[in-house]
Amino acid sequence: MPTTRPRHQITETPAVARAIDLAAQRWPGEPRSKLLLRLVTTGAATLEDTHDAEIERRLAAIKETSGKYTDAFPPGYLAELRRDWPD
Repeated sequence: MPTTRPRHQITETPAVARAIDLAAQRWPGEPRSKLLLRLVTTGAATLEDTHDAEIERRLAAIKETSGKYTDAFPPGYLAELRRDWPD
Protein backbone atom coordinates (compact mmCIF):
# COMPACT_ATOMS: atom_id res chain seq x y z
CA MET A 1 0.00 0.00 0.00
CA PRO A 2 1.50 3.37 -0.99
CA THR A 3 2.37 5.70 1.85
CA THR A 4 4.56 8.72 2.53
CA ARG A 5 5.25 7.50 6.08
CA PRO A 6 8.41 5.62 7.03
CA ARG A 7 8.15 1.85 7.00
CA HIS A 8 9.99 -0.52 9.31
CA GLN A 9 10.99 -4.09 8.65
CA ILE A 10 11.20 -6.42 11.63
CA THR A 11 12.66 -9.91 11.47
CA GLU A 12 10.76 -12.41 13.58
CA THR A 13 13.65 -13.42 15.80
CA PRO A 14 12.94 -15.83 18.67
CA ALA A 15 12.34 -12.87 21.03
CA VAL A 16 9.97 -11.16 18.58
CA ALA A 17 8.15 -14.45 17.92
CA ARG A 18 7.73 -15.00 21.66
CA ALA A 19 6.31 -11.49 22.09
CA ILE A 20 3.87 -12.02 19.22
CA ASP A 21 2.88 -15.42 20.62
CA LEU A 22 2.13 -13.80 23.98
CA ALA A 23 0.11 -11.11 22.23
CA ALA A 24 -1.85 -13.84 20.41
CA GLN A 25 -2.88 -15.25 23.78
CA ARG A 26 -4.12 -11.82 24.81
CA TRP A 27 -5.79 -10.96 21.48
CA PRO A 28 -6.67 -14.30 19.83
CA GLY A 29 -7.67 -14.36 16.19
CA GLU A 30 -5.60 -11.32 15.17
CA PRO A 31 -3.02 -11.66 12.38
CA ARG A 32 0.60 -11.52 13.50
CA SER A 33 1.13 -8.14 11.80
CA LYS A 34 -1.74 -6.60 13.77
CA LEU A 35 -0.45 -8.21 16.97
CA LEU A 36 2.90 -6.54 16.36
CA LEU A 37 1.17 -3.15 16.09
CA ARG A 38 -0.72 -3.85 19.32
CA LEU A 39 2.56 -4.71 21.04
CA VAL A 40 4.09 -1.41 19.90
CA THR A 41 1.16 0.72 21.09
CA THR A 42 0.80 -1.21 24.35
CA GLY A 43 4.53 -0.91 24.99
CA ALA A 44 4.44 2.84 24.36
CA ALA A 45 1.52 3.27 26.76
CA THR A 46 3.36 1.25 29.39
CA LEU A 47 6.48 3.39 29.00
CA GLU A 48 4.41 6.57 29.35
CA ASP A 49 2.71 5.25 32.50
CA THR A 50 6.05 4.15 33.97
CA HIS A 51 7.59 7.54 33.19
CA ASP A 52 4.69 9.41 34.80
CA ALA A 53 4.83 7.17 37.89
CA GLU A 54 8.60 7.74 38.20
CA ILE A 55 8.14 11.52 38.04
CA GLU A 56 5.44 11.34 40.72
CA ARG A 57 7.70 9.18 42.92
CA ARG A 58 10.60 11.63 42.58
CA LEU A 59 8.42 14.66 43.31
CA ALA A 60 7.03 12.92 46.41
CA ALA A 61 10.58 12.22 47.62
CA ILE A 62 11.56 15.85 47.07
CA LYS A 63 8.51 17.10 48.98
CA GLU A 64 9.13 14.61 51.79
CA THR A 65 12.74 15.72 52.33
CA SER A 66 12.24 19.41 51.61
CA GLY A 67 13.42 21.51 54.55
CA LYS A 68 14.58 18.53 56.64
CA TYR A 69 18.29 19.27 56.38
CA THR A 70 18.47 23.02 56.66
CA ASP A 71 20.90 22.75 59.57
CA ALA A 72 23.32 20.58 57.56
CA PHE A 73 24.76 23.59 55.72
CA PRO A 74 25.66 26.78 57.58
CA PRO A 75 24.88 30.25 56.24
CA GLY A 76 27.28 31.21 53.47
CA TYR A 77 28.06 27.59 52.63
CA LEU A 78 27.53 27.98 48.88
CA ALA A 79 29.48 31.24 48.68
CA GLU A 80 32.37 29.58 50.48
CA LEU A 81 32.19 26.55 48.21
CA ARG A 82 32.15 28.70 45.08
CA ARG A 83 35.03 30.90 46.24
CA ASP A 84 37.61 28.55 44.74
CA TRP A 85 35.78 28.10 41.45
CA PRO A 86 37.35 29.60 38.35
CA ASP A 87 35.62 32.67 36.89
